[in-house]
Amino acid sequence: MSDAHENLAAAVIVAAGRGTRAGGDIAKQWQPLAGRRVIDWTLAAFRASPHIGDIVVVLHPDECDRLGYDDVTVVAGGDSRSASVRAGLEALVDKAPDVVLIHDGARACVPDRIITDMTRMVEQFDAVAPGLAISDALWSSEGHGFRQVNATVDRANLYRAQTPQAFRFFAILNAHRAYEGAALDDVEVARAAGMAVRIGPGHPDNIKITTPEDFIRAERILKERQLTDIRVGNGFDVHRFGPGDHVVLCGVQIPHTRGLQGHSDADVGLHTITDAIYGALSEGDIGRHFPPSDPKWKGAASEIFLAHAADLSASRGFRISNIDCTLICEFPKIGPHAVAMQSEVARITRTDAARVSVKATTSEKLGFTGRGEGIACMATVTLIAQ
Repeated sequence: MSDAHENLAAAVIVAAGRGTRAGGDIAKQWQPLAGRRVIDWTLAAFRASPHIGDIVVVLHPDECDRLGYDDVTVVAGGDSRSASVRAGLEALVDKAPDVVLIHDGARACVPDRIITDMTRMVEQFDAVAPGLAISDALWSSEGHGFRQVNATVDRANLYRAQTPQAFRFFAILNAHRAYEGAALDDVEVARAAGMAVRIGPGHPDNIKITTPEDFIRAERILKERQLTDIRVGNGFDVHRFGPGDHVVLCGVQIPHTRGLQGHSDADVGLHTITDAIYGALSEGDIGRHFPPSDPKWKGAASEIFLAHAADLSASRGFRISNIDCTLICEFPKIGPHAVAMQSEVARITRTDAARVSVKATTSEKLGFTGRGEGIACMATVTLIAQ
């Protein structure tokens, strides 16, 4: 998530139930799924979205200390789903977001596309929810055991409801405050308050884990998605020379007749790699996370910035596949220090050094780098879902 949440939608993720039909000794949101917990996959989708700011997770009162994330708010749920949603909404009142997405914690396979579609559609329609048109024949039945068909039901205009369901924040908050009793979902609460709810596109992968068989299907979906979720980010940065007796490049101090100017330690190499990682995550640049107007970053080691970007990448479920960094300068000579730089970048990002490339080129004495006025750098980073 971004540090600046203005104009971003908030999210309430409801995971306060016990989920007994899923089997197991613990509630389904805490059960393992493709190497992580169910709730971790659900959270990863919202934390990775550039459209989502504040996130509230609603948990059972006895489980509020189990989540383990510093960038989300945890609140205790109530004795029904609608009571739990209201608790999550009330936790956002001081933030006063314009829009909120409400999602079932057990829908761990929610595609990015649905989150994006809902945040865009709600700006136009005020209340939207994803749904899938029913394509199978429908029966009603009677009896017990092997039940008997007693009627065929017309499937025209019928949809399977999904989440996240998106609303103008104060409209759905007031609807929940006025609603009495239990509700199947937030569309029911909204409609009871007189709100018109539009149906947006759902997705077959957006299943709600309910039974043991659903875990098998969800794991297959997530593993297939991991094979195709590859992100590439580019970075570019420039620093001019100024007074000094050394430069810091890719974490390595190199003696030189001048230094580089910048608000931090002016490590143009680490800045560029950091921006490449943020770019792959759709998280802007260093200035969004570490504003140069903030005096606490004056003279700061750029290692702080790169470590933050690498940690953010890992928290979103990605590993760094490779880093390719090119320093552009006439001097100092980079070759004698390239291996040390490679090792330092690998250490900071917790990446195998064999996946890090640091190299240099000149601009053939053209431009500001050719005139020896400063150093430029470009970098490319590839992230792969893990």
